Amino acid sequence: MEFRSALGDWIVHRRGVRRWTKAARRAGEMPLQELRRERGMARKLLFSLNELAAIADNRLALPMIGSNAFPKPHGTDWSWRPSLWCLPLPSPGMSSAPSKSKLGDELTLFHDCAHSELTLRQVRNTREADLAPYGLRMDVFAFDGSFLSVVLDLPHGAVDGLKRQHLLRLTTIVEMEKPLEIFARLNIKHGPNTEQIVRELPLHDAEIMVEFDLAYSNLNEKRIERAWVDLIFENPQMSQVILRDVTFSRRPRAEF
Repeated sequence: MEFRSALGDWIVHRRGVRRWTKAARRAGEMPLQELRRERGMARKLLFSLNELAAIADNRLALPMIGSNAFPKPHGTDWSWRPSLWCLPLPSPGMSSAPSKSKLGDELTLFHDCAHSELTLRQVRNTREADLAPYGLRMDVFAFDGSFLSVVLDLPHGAVDGLKRQHLLRLTTIVEMEKPLEIFARLNIKHGPNTEQIVRELPLHDAEIMVEFDLAYSNLNEKRIERAWVDLIFENPQMSQVILRDVTFSRRPRAEF
């Protein structure tokens, strides 16, 4: 039955191709009333074909949608790529974004601009070097604020079993129009206190990676509630930043 169905589809397709090839050849001498009718049918068909091609290009492009593959250090006991970099968002972007705007379930924008000229948008990665299916593009035009950051809420797995002997690694791929500084701040809420560790991203290194060593913190392991990471952008006016990938991993530090 499947062979018959496939054969039938092929025959219908061939007939359709011949029909429109013939119509295209006749268009120059076709009566205007018939030409008008054919144009209307062609436009409806073209809309459906373009829609199919666009969806197919998006789904078949590499890396594959939903991919969570990325290199992890030996001994990793937890790893995570936020869904914004894995799956298409229902609403892929926003312009003139106010502070506390959310893009997806995990990312929140914070700034103190009186008039926002910031745009956030999820973009499809298609480069051979990209492992993440999607990226995050941020366009900043006039900027009259004193701070700009995006906050990623880490899932429960990040703090489940978290100890002071752990190293938490953040790895990213960043494209910038102009040089600027980006800082990553890990926040871990434990009881009434919040432990904070700040690292500057080494944007000129081949691998943009920072590690947060909890051994040097005052973390109360028994009272850990949640964690989040701020990505803080210094002097971002008139710039475009694309975060092609953002991943996290956790592993125990080596015993000496």
